[in-house]
Amino acid sequence: MTESIKYNRIAVLLHWLVGLAVLAQLSLGFWMEDVPKSPPGVRASWFNLHKSTGMVIALLIALRIIWRLMHQAPALPDVMNAAQKTLARWNHRLLYFCMIVMPLSGFLGSSFTPYPIKFFGTPLPRFWDANSEMKEVMAVIHSSAACVLVALVGIHLLGALYHAFKRDGVLGRMLISSSDHQNQSSPQNTSPQDSSTQP
Repeated sequence: MTESIKYNRIAVLLHWLVGLAVLAQLSLGFWMEDVPKSPPGVRASWFNLHKSTGMVIALLIALRIIWRLMHQAPALPDVMNAAQKTLARWNHRLLYFCMIVMPLSGFLGSSFTPYPIKFFGTPLPRFWDANSEMKEVMAVIHSSAACVLVALVGIHLLGALYHAFKRDGVLGRMLISSSDHQNQSSPQNTSPQDSSTQP
């Protein structure tokens, strides 16, 4: 696969790291809703873990977005028709939007409760007083974004399975191959044209 349509190693690593972390976080979030409040402390400990890992994932998402803004995405391959390219672009845009809304609404929702936000046990500063109405608004946004994100991830995975079945090489854009190291160590990889096509 040519360099013009393939993501580089850093982009691929960020994609899989963030993707797997988000899937784990979504699973934890839906699961812990059914954790009973008795005995005391068990449910709270899971929620605190969810909040702490959410903040770490938010930093990873921010890193990925910064990397994406600093590096132009490779062109979509010609094996995809116009409709597929449009669907892929909008799916990615909405995925990014939800990945921003999710941790932001979760953090704000927690900050409007009377309980402190703890980052792996360390309480964070409070910036405003508790507000039950704002807490509910953020909770609705958070849960709605989670449902939308699940649907978008489902579409994303279906697209990946489709291209894997077709064996058209599209899935290889987000896989690290042995040739990546050779391409990165090649003098041609340092040219302005090559660097401008990386995500």
